[in-house]
This record gives sequence, C-alpha cells and structure tokens, in this order.
Amino acid sequence: MSSIPAVVAVNTFREAVRDRVLYNLIFFALLMMGAAILVGQISVGIERIVIVNLGLSSISIFGIIMAIFIGVGLVYKEIEKRTLYSLLAKPIKRWEFIVGKFGGLLLTLAVNTTFMLLGLFVALLYVSRHLERGDWGIVEAAYFILLQLALITALALFFSCFSSPMLSTLFTLGIYVAGLFSKDIREIGALTKSPVVEWACKAIYYALPNFHNFNVIALAGHGQPIPASLLWQNTLYAALYVLILLLASAAVFSGRNLK
Repeated sequence: MSSIPAVVAVNTFREAVRDRVLYNLIFFALLMMGAAILVGQISVGIERIVIVNLGLSSISIFGIIMAIFIGVGLVYKEIEKRTLYSLLAKPIKRWEFIVGKFGGLLLTLAVNTTFMLLGLFVALLYVSRHLERGDWGIVEAAYFILLQLALITALALFFSCFSSPMLSTLFTLGIYVAGLFSKDIREIGALTKSPVVEWACKAIYYALPNFHNFNVIALAGHGQPIPASLLWQNTLYAALYVLILLLASAAVFSGRNLK
C-alpha cells in the first residue's frame, strides 16, 4: 500500500499547526470554557449542565470554523503558491494527494478536539472536584462532533477542487445548514400534498448529509446514556459519506486541467 497519502497528511498537519489562525481558534474555544465556569457558578445546581453544553458547543463551533476555512484552501492554496506542480511532477497520483490532504486536516481537527475536550474536563473538575460515570457521554459526544467535522472537511475539500475559497465556503456552509434541517425539508414536502414536491424533498433529504443525528450535546449535558446503536450507525454513515465525497473529489481533481 502506498505511503504517499500518509506523507502528504503529515505535511498538511504541520502546515495547519503552524497556522496562527489555528491557535487563535483554540484560544477562543478555551475562553468560552472559562466563561462556562463563570456561568456555572452563577447557575447554582446546574453547573455541570451549563459547562458541558457550552464546552461541547464551543468545540463544535470552532471545529466547524477550522474545517471549513482551512479545508476550502487545501487545494486552492497549493495551486496559488504553485507548489502543487512540483508535487505532481513527482511519482504521486492526484487521488493520493486528495486523500493525504483530507487525512492531514482530519488529524489536525482530532488533535485540537482532544485538547479542547481535556480543557472541558479540567473545567468540570474545577467546579465539581470529581468526574461521574455519566461523563463518558461527553467523550461520545466529542466523537460525534469529530465525525461531523470529517464530513464537513470532505465537503470543503470537494468544493475546493473546482471552486474558489469564497464560493467553497458558501457552498460548504450552505450544505451544513441545510443538513441540520434535512428532516424539516422532508416534512415540508409531506405537508404540501404534492407528489412532485414531496418526491423532490425526499430526494434532497437523502442527498444531504444529516448533521442533526450527530448532535447529542443535550444528552451528554444531562448525563443521559447515548444509544450504542447510534454510535455504529453514525460511524458507518459518516464513513460512507466521506468515502463518496473523496471519490468525487479525486474524480474532479483528476480531470482538472492545471496548466
């Protein structure tokens, strides 16, 4: 098996780590967790709920920002700097380049999600002085956030293969928002009582990534168990969707004339 995607992934990770924007986002995420501690002290009796909800929400929000704004420039920046031409002149296939770029950014997001998660647990220990068995749901919620970020990264990478960073950002953000309300789109189609509209809404529902299923922050905040079936279903769903997007990205990028 070729090791080239791994090499590209490591280089992408190093470039992302050197990006000052990344550190700024981590700083603001930790700042939000600090604010959660202050809010938790004011909200007597619900400190853990407030901290977990704000902490996981900050991990999700800043992770999405990183996935979109770094992801849309993965291919475009290489073309703009003309470093892509020297890379492709070597024995590296275009699909290997795409897979490596995706892997590098996903590794970056995983590392930063882990550090933010540790910051959240530090905040919990600061307030309650102990951890509870139900806090394992926080780790599962963070895992679902990472699956969501993998989907967003694959979307951003796909659009970056043929569009500018500005348009790629709009496309990715638009699909993300639509994916959050995909169930509502299907229900709207059923309410219209029109077979054509209902069919179109169902097609949109199945085509859009269902980001709503990855949101279990409320369950984790209240210490409620997350169904084991949801764990493997979301993992399989994200893996299949990412695979389709990577195949599409490789196909588009392979057919692109870079001269």
